[in-house]
Amino acid sequence: MNLENIEVYCPRGVSNLGQWEIGGLQFKIYGLVAEEKTIDETTVSFAQSFVREEVVPLVEDEGDDNGMGFVIIHPGELGISIAAHWWIQGSVLCQHIYRKQYSASEPMDTVKRPAIACVWELALINAEQEAWRKTMMNSQPSPSAYMAIRADFEAA
Repeated sequence: MNLENIEVYCPRGVSNLGQWEIGGLQFKIYGLVAEEKTIDETTVSFAQSFVREEVVPLVEDEGDDNGMGFVIIHPGELGISIAAHWWIQGSVLCQHIYRKQYSASEPMDTVKRPAIACVWELALINAEQEAWRKTMMNSQPSPSAYMAIRADFEAA
């Protein structure tokens, strides 16, 4: 057992960065920042390009999408993650991630290193699955209700 890489938990700020409609998909956008990190306009623009250029084609190839999802823009301690999520088949969450350490010249290969999410991102993912279950997985699904519900915490 390797305990050398265990991090001490410190809450990270969560923010609502609005909604994007890209390629016919609606995304809720969250910011998640480690201490002394920020999300600037350049980072937001890069995240939009990532969704447009990499995520939308994956959604189209996968098919059977529900047209909605969420994106987490996460400047962390060691690097940045942009995690795009979208719903398919009424109950399945798909994900595509961009991860790059600040010291690296290239992003990580998320196929060879198939990380799902860090503990802070998992809090947002859980809030989103609860919102989906509550608003979409019933006898009268409401896309507008799903898009209106946000994680109700300021730190994860």
